[in-house]
Amino acid sequence: MSSYRITGETGEWEIVVGLEVHAQIVSRSKLFSGASAEYGAEPNTHVSLIDAGFPGMLPTLNEECVAQAVRTGLGLKAKINLFSRFDRKNYFYADLPTGYQISQFAHPIVGEGVVETELPDGSTGRVGITRLHMEQDAGKSLHDQDPTRSFIDLNRAGVALMEIVSEPDIRSPEEAGAYLRKLRQILRYLGTCDGNMEEGSMRADVNVSVRKPGEEGFRTRCEIKNVNSIRFVMQAIEVEAQRQVEIWEAGGTVDQETRLFDHAKAETRSLRNKEDAHDYRYFPDPDLLALVLKQEWVDELKAALPELPEEKRARLEREYGVTRYESGVLAAEQAVADFYEEVARDADARLATNWMLGDFFAALNRTGRSIEDSPVSAKGLRELLGLISDSTINGKIAKEVLEDMVETGESASAIVDRKGLRQVTDTGAIEKAIADILAANADKVAEYKGGKEKLFGFFVGQTMKAMKGKANPAMVNELLKKLLAG
Repeated sequence: MSSYRITGETGEWEIVVGLEVHAQIVSRSKLFSGASAEYGAEPNTHVSLIDAGFPGMLPTLNEECVAQAVRTGLGLKAKINLFSRFDRKNYFYADLPTGYQISQFAHPIVGEGVVETELPDGSTGRVGITRLHMEQDAGKSLHDQDPTRSFIDLNRAGVALMEIVSEPDIRSPEEAGAYLRKLRQILRYLGTCDGNMEEGSMRADVNVSVRKPGEEGFRTRCEIKNVNSIRFVMQAIEVEAQRQVEIWEAGGTVDQETRLFDHAKAETRSLRNKEDAHDYRYFPDPDLLALVLKQEWVDELKAALPELPEEKRARLEREYGVTRYESGVLAAEQAVADFYEEVARDADARLATNWMLGDFFAALNRTGRSIEDSPVSAKGLRELLGLISDSTINGKIAKEVLEDMVETGESASAIVDRKGLRQVTDTGAIEKAIADILAANADKVAEYKGGKEKLFGFFVGQTMKAMKGKANPAMVNELLKKLLAG
């Protein structure tokens, strides 16, 4: 991908971005306790003694969370470390009852990997993954419940997270957005994180620096914490990069610090000086043994992985003849891809593709529905396309039928029968309608025969109108040509 440039008073500047994505692991319980990890419960109702930091409570590692982290590493084409270890990351804040976070530092469970990215213009790139490590989430501080006090909700305390750290390979806001969309897509396909950024189950720390094009090495970076939407990530990068360019061009230096992004004001604000690893005084957690995996177990997880997005796109293109763009849309979500294949498997694949990407998606958008709560099932849409293929109805009538299916939930056949929409294929009836139209428009017939061939469309339209849209269009065209030639 080409680099994004910021133009300052002294010329162009290049953006350098690395992302640390915090993804909540899909698991019924937390990383080190049996408390529920479900989102949206009443405050402090999903809290165990371990989560609350009571003395003497020992953590017990959730095996499913380990499996989910390994699945994610495999999906990122990353190295799975058979030996990893949990460490204590020490810092003091009200929503961290123990005064430390159990994380992984020197020995993460997943090593280097890669994410292939693609922008809307078709350009592609690769973003390296430095590591993936597991850690527990902190609780949540609530500052807007009382004018003089803050409250703490520990429901999230101990929830299992994967921190996925990228290399500083990203060079534009657009590429950052493409990377996050692709990463979220992979996680959702794997079933390891639901990717709902609005619920906080996926959020990003954005590391931004700038440098002159061709400059070796990196300048001082700033970290923008806990950005919770892809759009805000892209905006934060642009805003922070512009701020840093202005500082360098004014002869100043950028301080290494942690900042917050205010999307309402389109600015970043200083939060605190950026900590280095030694500030957290990492040391191995004495309550947890080192995590040692068997290669056979990792191989079993790899063999059971679902088909991933790029593999699915390639297969859709190969088996159903869809274009690269079409495969990208159809494979964007697992549910959409599954729906499409159920429709296309027993139908005309090109017809299925056109209707899915056209009228069907338009109907869902118009009604504000997703594929999961579509009033028209894959079986129902396949039946509708079958009625087109066997000439029971034509394409125009099918659009009307689909609208009724969305509104009523009825089957295509039931609607066609109830409204009497079956296509007329009676040659005699169509010939009679055409003869009446030609007789009523003798002047236009003469013009057509005199070389004004564009009038053929007029005759088609008049015939379809006379047949109330039910005539077989192919038969209308064929019979019109025959009668006009006579």
